[in-house]
Amino acid sequence: MPTAPRPEQRPFVHRHHGDERVDEYAWLRDREDPAVLAHLKAENAHTEESLAHLAGLREELFEEYRSRIKETDEDVPARDGAWEYFTRTQEGKQYPLFVRQPVGDGDSGRDSTGDAGGEEVLLDCNEAAEGTDYFALGAFAVSPSGHLLAYSVDTDGSEEFRMRVKDLRTGEHLPDTISPTGYGAAWSADEGFLFYTTLDPAHRPWKLWRHRLGTDQGEDVLIFTEEDESFYLGISRTRSREWLVLDLHATESSEVHVLPTDDPEGRWRLVAARRPGVEYTLEHHTDRFLFVTNDQGPDFRLAQAPVEDPRPERWTDVIPHQEGVRIVSVDAFTDHLVVALRSDGRTELDVITVADSERRRMVFEEPIYTVDVGTNREFDTTTLRIDYTSLTTPNSVVDVDLATDARRLRKRQPVLNVDLDRYQSTREWATAPDGTKVPISLVWRDDRPEGGPVLLYGYGSYEHSMDPWFSTLRLSLLDRGVAFAIAHVRGGGELGRSWYEHGKRLEKANTFTDFVAAADYLVDNGWTTRDGLAIRGGSAGGLLIGAVLNIRPDLCAAAVAEVPFVDALTTILDPSLPLTVREWDEWGNPVADPQVYAAMKAYAPFDNVSASHYPAIYATAGLNDPRVSYWEPAKWVARLRDRMTGGGPVLLKTELGAGHGGPSGRYDAWRDEAQVHAFVLDQVGLAKTSG
Repeated sequence: MPTAPRPEQRPFVHRHHGDERVDEYAWLRDREDPAVLAHLKAENAHTEESLAHLAGLREELFEEYRSRIKETDEDVPARDGAWEYFTRTQEGKQYPLFVRQPVGDGDSGRDSTGDAGGEEVLLDCNEAAEGTDYFALGAFAVSPSGHLLAYSVDTDGSEEFRMRVKDLRTGEHLPDTISPTGYGAAWSADEGFLFYTTLDPAHRPWKLWRHRLGTDQGEDVLIFTEEDESFYLGISRTRSREWLVLDLHATESSEVHVLPTDDPEGRWRLVAARRPGVEYTLEHHTDRFLFVTNDQGPDFRLAQAPVEDPRPERWTDVIPHQEGVRIVSVDAFTDHLVVALRSDGRTELDVITVADSERRRMVFEEPIYTVDVGTNREFDTTTLRIDYTSLTTPNSVVDVDLATDARRLRKRQPVLNVDLDRYQSTREWATAPDGTKVPISLVWRDDRPEGGPVLLYGYGSYEHSMDPWFSTLRLSLLDRGVAFAIAHVRGGGELGRSWYEHGKRLEKANTFTDFVAAADYLVDNGWTTRDGLAIRGGSAGGLLIGAVLNIRPDLCAAAVAEVPFVDALTTILDPSLPLTVREWDEWGNPVADPQVYAAMKAYAPFDNVSASHYPAIYATAGLNDPRVSYWEPAKWVARLRDRMTGGGPVLLKTELGAGHGGPSGRYDAWRDEAQVHAFVLDQVGLAKTSG
């Protein structure tokens, strides 16, 4: 198997705050060194050889996935002016097609394909991806008239994009090419200008540009530069189409500038200057701006101010701050406002009638579910499209009459050859060492043997909530007797802002002990056994997995860590790396604060690998990953093999042509998931194939 530091390389010694840390694998950071690529290729070969006995199971799983999925399918069209827009997948094709049809042309409620008169394919991503191993869209913006499409493409996973403009009347591309860009783009009302962002050397969106259609990129006008490395810059347009929004946001602070879409060369207006600890987002509704802000409490309020004078001192309550009820966002329509919030660990939607300020909450039958505002392109409408799912309910698109609450199921994700009534879910509560109750969501098939295997998933960072979701691919685990569980640990946002605050910086250890408590609960209460427990997490959730394994190497039989942020202290100490300065709001600044340094050193997975018996571990990386550098999992795996006293295997799979999200094509992604599922099933003793 791949081994060890290169003999000609001396270990690198990190020195901070009077402390020394030895890194014998620092040479893996030099991606220009041919030995590094050779090492990663050798790791891939070793992983493939180690899992060769699972080839039949992997293929069986892949075919199971396909058998349940309607491969030629399309989503529900969403109206935007004279057109209805939707995407379509085709059997055998990796990527979707972006399509539109005139309003009223064909059955807009259909959920299968068919040639509708007047239908147009705006972009066939399969054609656009020809000749590349990776493909992702960064922007997809149709101009106000519907005549032009601006879209951008990433072909290596680096999240740097090349933007083109297509004339939808002729199907031809205009000469305009803009590269590289960040995510997103926005049109002016007259379609004469495009606004876009570019990245700094640390991969941070930091400049806003104005491009005049028909001119060379070298003539583009720089509108704004964000010098503060903790802030990101984004560009969007309000649903009303009246305002362009320049959003500047750090983890704990915000600033917004606006410009009328019909005055693209005008002067941008500052709405509210950034203040430390104060966050806000902006939505437009007729003569007022709406703000979701934490200026009066950690769980945010909904405020409003006149468009002509939106200074913070003019902000008045629409919904005042209420502790424990986290207001997440607001969507504005002509006669209604829709407020997304979190209460009692659930996602909720409230509807406010503009005329009389009446407020009501949408009610759903299942006790555990996830609901969110779906694709709603039009401002002047009384129909709200929502997305609904649960651990046992496939992804569903529902249209809601905002005046009456009458609902129409427009589409439920087709799941073929499956009796969905056989799957059950529940919510349990574990107790953390400090007495905090930690929710666990579980799903299983009704004939699962008592005490069978469990795959426990976790994340717990950035206030990102791991709300229950349905997975067609997951059914292959459930059908083999494996239950799936989500540990809703602190650091996420499931139980409001305080749930996040008590899982970050100097309290980050709560994330890990919450997860351990959830795992122990599942074993102690008969859901599974130690030999039947597998754990999984990705990115910051991969840091969670790595930290948990150091705390409790005996916790489980198997662990999956996808693009794991396992060399966290080294990365957060290096301001030159992408994202680092912004990350100080999340983790603390170990460069300046010895207390933060000590806290991170105590949990950083790479720094705390010990001479212990570790479970089987499957780790992944992306060579072009701009978020978690490939060398973090590569170094972690090498140190594990060097120091562990038994257990394993410890395997690494690096995508050599992709980034943070892994393979981009859907079939490639399914095969990737089959590899993970086969690994888990093998380690919990369920690797038999039906053949």
